[in-house]
Amino acid sequence: MKQIYNSAISHRFRGFLPVVVDVETGGFNPKYDALLEIAAIILHLNEHGHLEPTETLFCNVAPFPGANIEPKALEFNHIIPDHPFRDAKPELEALHFIFDPIRSAITTTNCKRAILVGHNAAFDLSFLNAAVQRTAYKHNPFHPFSTLDTVTLAAMAYGHTVLARACQRAGLPWQSQEAHSSIYDVSMTAQLFCKIMNQWLSK
Repeated sequence: MKQIYNSAISHRFRGFLPVVVDVETGGFNPKYDALLEIAAIILHLNEHGHLEPTETLFCNVAPFPGANIEPKALEFNHIIPDHPFRDAKPELEALHFIFDPIRSAITTTNCKRAILVGHNAAFDLSFLNAAVQRTAYKHNPFHPFSTLDTVTLAAMAYGHTVLARACQRAGLPWQSQEAHSSIYDVSMTAQLFCKIMNQWLSK
C-alpha cells in the first residue's frame, strides 16, 4: 500500500498517533486467557484535516503455552484455535507483525507514540500489554495506559454504548453476521471514531 502518512496528525493528539485496535480472545483475563486475533488500523489526517483509516493490519495468534480458552468465548467469536488454515503466528511474531508498521508510521508522522483507539479500549490494551510482558517484546509503540474509547464518544454523540447500535445510529452499515471478528469490528470502530471526531471538528 502506498504510504500516505504525514506529520499533520502529530499536532492533533498531542504527539500521539491514533491506531484503532480490536482483539479476540479466549476469555476476559489477559494474564491467563489466550490472545487469538489482533487487528489494527492506522489513522491519518487527509488534506481537509479529516481523520481517515489507512492500512489494516491483521494477524491470527496462536495461544501461548498453557493459555486458558473458555468455550463460551469461542461460541461468541466463532474462532477455532487449532483450525489448520488459521495460519496463526506465535505471540512474539504476531506482535512484530502488527507493531512494526505502527512504529514505522510513528516515525514517518513525527509522533512520539501510538495511542490505542478501541471500543472498551482498556480490554484490548490489557491483552496487548500482557502479550508484550509474556514475550519480553521491546519498544511497544502504544502508550501503556492512555486510550481513546469509542464507548464514551458514542454515548456522547449517539446516546448508546454498544458498538452495533452506535454504528447504526451513526448511519454506518452494520452486518451482524460479520460482527465479533477482529477485522470487522476494528473497521467499524475506526469508521465510528472518525465520524464522531470529524463531526466535532466541523461544528
